[in-house]
Amino acid sequence: MNVAIYARYSTDNQSDNSIEDQLRICRQHVAKQGWTITDEYSDRAISGASLLRPGIQALISDAQAGRFHIVLAEAMDRLSRDQEDIAGFHKRMAYCDVKIVTLSEGEVSHLHVGLKGTMNALFLKDLAAKTHRGLRGRVELGKSGGGNSYGYDVVKKFNSEGEPVRGDRTVNDTEAAIVRRIFQAYAAGKSAKRIATELNRDGIQAPTGGAWGFTTINGNSKRGTGILNNDLYAGRLVWNRQRYVKNPDTGKRVSRLNPEAQWLVRQAPELRIVDDELWAAVKVRQSTMKIVQAPKEGEPVVQFWDRRRPRYLFSGLAKCGCCSGGYSMISKDQLGCSAARNKGTCQNRKNIRRDEFEQRVLDGLRDKLMNKALFREFCEEFTRELNRARMDAEASLDAARLEAKRIDRELDRLMQLILDAEDEESPRQMMKKMKQLEARKTEIERTLEQAAEPFPLLHPSMAAHYHTQIEELYEALQEVAGDRRLRAADIIRTLVKEIVLTPVGGLLTVDLVGDLAGILAISQKAETPATRAGGSQVKMVAGTGFEPVTFRL
Repeated sequence: MNVAIYARYSTDNQSDNSIEDQLRICRQHVAKQGWTITDEYSDRAISGASLLRPGIQALISDAQAGRFHIVLAEAMDRLSRDQEDIAGFHKRMAYCDVKIVTLSEGEVSHLHVGLKGTMNALFLKDLAAKTHRGLRGRVELGKSGGGNSYGYDVVKKFNSEGEPVRGDRTVNDTEAAIVRRIFQAYAAGKSAKRIATELNRDGIQAPTGGAWGFTTINGNSKRGTGILNNDLYAGRLVWNRQRYVKNPDTGKRVSRLNPEAQWLVRQAPELRIVDDELWAAVKVRQSTMKIVQAPKEGEPVVQFWDRRRPRYLFSGLAKCGCCSGGYSMISKDQLGCSAARNKGTCQNRKNIRRDEFEQRVLDGLRDKLMNKALFREFCEEFTRELNRARMDAEASLDAARLEAKRIDRELDRLMQLILDAEDEESPRQMMKKMKQLEARKTEIERTLEQAAEPFPLLHPSMAAHYHTQIEELYEALQEVAGDRRLRAADIIRTLVKEIVLTPVGGLLTVDLVGDLAGILAISQKAETPATRAGGSQVKMVAGTGFEPVTFRL
């Protein structure tokens, strides 16, 4: 019997030797049983509340490939502590004819899944409640109940029993000076973007160790995030402002704001960095900066799906060629590098008018798409791909028809065997086989019914029609608004991956990247077009082998 061993521990606080301990006792059990170890899987410092773990996912994949017959673990809670996940894991293993064996429970059955799965889930709930209670008690004593904030150091000390004392903080004078600088600058009228740029210019590291961004400073006032919203700087410790729940689909934690009545607020004057006057000045300016834009009289209410549609033709596609950051609207009419404007980490200060940028790209696209040599190459490649697709589709349908006829013959043979059978056991087995064959035949018939009609051949007037469509696409994109422009914009956005703007000699060069670029490269007769990382096959003629390239317009 081929066996896969799985081991796991939950947090960084546990010893890494826990994995080796689990593997060792499992190996001893395998040796006693005379089994063969196919592979060993492990997940280190990952909670068992989700199956989104690399080790367990690799185990499931190998089980589906039939690499082993048994999964061995120390206990069921090593595999999962979630009721739904352990039941799903058991079902998958049963489908793959793989048994689950643990040293604690033996061979895992449906009864184990129901009882132990419930017990493990209750253990997690009880553990969360005890942890929450312990953190609350710590906050009641005026100590920190969570992670460390910028401007403070963690105090490491031990009690009389030698146990670590947790939750004590002390002010970091160097970082505290930066916090006061941010508050003073904001109260004086500077924007968060300008403050971030100045901090980056002076070489001051952000809390994460990288560059400062305006969101690090502004944060979210309701959730208490960001430098300007941390009550601890004013000497107030606020705990339980929000809670976290795990998304069952992604396994990621999602924050939810708690009612203010559930917040726990304690005074911590020894941790104050900003005085009340400066704190109040910042709060007053924040309140004046909140702008709620209501629709003007006679204008319709903007719905969610309308707000999500890109505002401009190439919104989100323009990138800076120097830092790979976004090229976004920096004023009413100008596009500029976001990193240069918001963080000061890029030296590209070259801007371009949005209408000039759009017209430049559209004119270049029309010129290249109307190229006769390009269209001729495209038609030839399209014809070859179309013929290959037709042959593949027809061969697949012919094979399905032959299989359907074979199933009919097999059904007739089984029916005759049933009529001639003398004992009762044989007909039951043959009836089961007949049901499987009938199900397969129904599936084939459904496939044949839904099969698409053969691909049409190229029409003789396709060239004229192509040029007409390109011209109409260009004209539609010239319109200021309307459904026609929106549909045309959607077509362009599906073909273009990004548009890179790079300052060269005082001017901005425009490089188009994406599936359309692969087609445009043919017009240049480039034998080996330079590809960019992360590209995909040209969607217009799937599988032709054209790679997306950087194409200068």
